[in-house]
Amino acid sequence: MTDNGMSATFTERVLAAIRRIPPGRVATYGSIALAAGNPRGARQVARLLHSSSVKHNLPWQRVVNRAGCIALPRGEGYELQKQLLETEGVEFGAGDTIDLERYLWSETGLPTQ
Repeated sequence: MTDNGMSATFTERVLAAIRRIPPGRVATYGSIALAAGNPRGARQVARLLHSSSVKHNLPWQRVVNRAGCIALPRGEGYELQKQLLETEGVEFGAGDTIDLERYLWSETGLPTQ
């Protein structure tokens, strides 16, 4: 529910879920979509991050793909996202992947893959 007593939209729920990802942890696009009530909405989450991260001051760097990889291309934000995550204590393994068993955050407690 929102402050006015109405149900939150998918967009509002996505933004709220992203804000709850703690430093040093990551969530997947799919886990955010699931937490926001649309398990098939991973692409929508990606679009919202692209269009709203700055406007809503979101911790965008904490959202990765289901393989534990940064989805941004090199030279287009990849390096910045990796640096921000490393600053928060997230370690990258072989192939620049994040160990989701170690760093994945999910408020639902459900499998996110």
